Amino acid sequence: MTARRVLMMMGSESDREKMEKGADVLRAHDVEVQVEVSSAHRQPDRTAELARGAKDAGFSVVICGAGLSAALPGVVAAHTSLPVIGVPISAGTLGGLDALLSCAQMPPGVPVAAVGIDNAKNAAHLALRILDL
Repeated sequence: MTARRVLMMMGSESDREKMEKGADVLRAHDVEVQVEVSSAHRQPDRTAELARGAKDAGFSVVICGAGLSAALPGVVAAHTSLPVIGVPISAGTLGGLDALLSCAQMPPGVPVAAVGIDNAKNAAHLALRILDL
């Protein structure tokens, strides 16, 4: 049986508590999760490298959590052919609405699935459905 692996990325260590809720769901379903903190703005080369190498590393889905401008999901989607699920994180004066729009309003050819604000659990459940295809 092929290993079920998900790469979970977040733009900041401060996002970990919210994102771990999704990682817990995946682990409860025997999915291997690798969690990485890599900012699209502060570590663009590392972020692109993680995204480009995800498929060869055996991952099937990438979940990205990011707040404010939420660039991480789109940057990752630009560098991989794997499905990318964006988790908008509540932060700043707009409470995550800016992050939600950043995840959902991607240009043609760079798809990102978006779940609700701070809803890493739903991202995990969507990843499980993708893995079961």
